[in-house]
Amino acid sequence: MATTTLITGGVRSGKSRFAEQLTLSHGAPFCYLATAQALDGEMDERISRHRARRGVDWQTTEEPLALPQALARLDGSYQAILVDCITLWLTNLLLVRERPDAELEESIIGNVHCLATTLRGMATPVVLVTNEVGMGIVPEHHLGRLFRDIAGQANQILAASCNEVYALISGIPLKLK
Repeated sequence: MATTTLITGGVRSGKSRFAEQLTLSHGAPFCYLATAQALDGEMDERISRHRARRGVDWQTTEEPLALPQALARLDGSYQAILVDCITLWLTNLLLVRERPDAELEESIIGNVHCLATTLRGMATPVVLVTNEVGMGIVPEHHLGRLFRDIAGQANQILAASCNEVYALISGIPLKLK
């Protein structure tokens, strides 16, 4: 089993840059496995900025939904794979249906368990980026609360299955595991 690393923290805490540095330390070739979808101009601009910062040495694969399957398919083709980010993947899974319900929550958590199982079998080191969303106020709307609850459960499941876990605060990495 290869080393798996989970990096969590708040928005703009430096997670992606730190994850990129860790991934680069494994040597080339490396893969950026993107879960984001450019559904509007703002997201398209964010994706463009991330790509420009990474440069041409990264091979990018986009997979908004079938993340465990994409990782399994890419295993052995790279020195390291960076998944950015788990919370966008969860958002994509959550918004597949018009009306999220308890069955959808169970299905998403099932996907997270599948991802954890896939990670445990990987020969290629994987670095995962996720957001810590449970330290703020309780969201006003049901969908926001459901997302927060799913993200919190997913982060716990993935942190338990990873060899290393870091939290970034103000650009400073704190090793938790």
